[in-house]
Amino acid sequence: MLTRREQAAYDFIRAFITRHGHGPLLSEIALGIGIRSRGTAHRYVQALARRGLIRLHAGRHRGITLCPDPAEPGPVNDNTLPLLGRIAAGLPIEAIPDQDNVNLSDFFMGPNRYVLKVQGESMIEAGILDGDMVVIEQCDHAADGDMVVALIDNNEATLKYLHNNGDGSVTLTPANSAMAPMIYGSARVRIQGVVVGQMRSYR
Repeated sequence: MLTRREQAAYDFIRAFITRHGHGPLLSEIALGIGIRSRGTAHRYVQALARRGLIRLHAGRHRGITLCPDPAEPGPVNDNTLPLLGRIAAGLPIEAIPDQDNVNLSDFFMGPNRYVLKVQGESMIEAGILDGDMVVIEQCDHAADGDMVVALIDNNEATLKYLHNNGDGSVTLTPANSAMAPMIYGSARVRIQGVVVGQMRSYR
């Protein structure tokens, strides 16, 4: 059950997206439901995301979208590719065809997942290049060593390895030896999601 304010925020977001074709800003949500605080609007938005009514796309301007209505039938997709065998990355092996399919949904799809396009070279030593797509599982906490989407000062999102320090600070470490780690007070960093997959096209 939604609170009255959460329902008002949800109704406003739905109407705004229908009218404009993109999500509202927190300031627009606050104005639309008659409150002044963006922080309070943010709390309502987080509650709607936890209930699976909207999806928050970290790092995207106007990154609020509506989740599909589970009562409505969606398009039927065959998310499989044929698995024809194995290929050696070391010594050559005998090429023996298999008879199987790989379900791409098992790799990439899941609840609370979304895709971000990588910009920059801070994660190249982890094999993530500029222009790659990373699959993110939305969450608000992560373990040390996880590759995360971190929101800094509620303003800028970055893709880095997470390390929680003994003094309560947080280190965000790039996978690029030419770049230095960034250290922040824990209150300045909010985890938006954890990397669970990567996509790259060569065509």
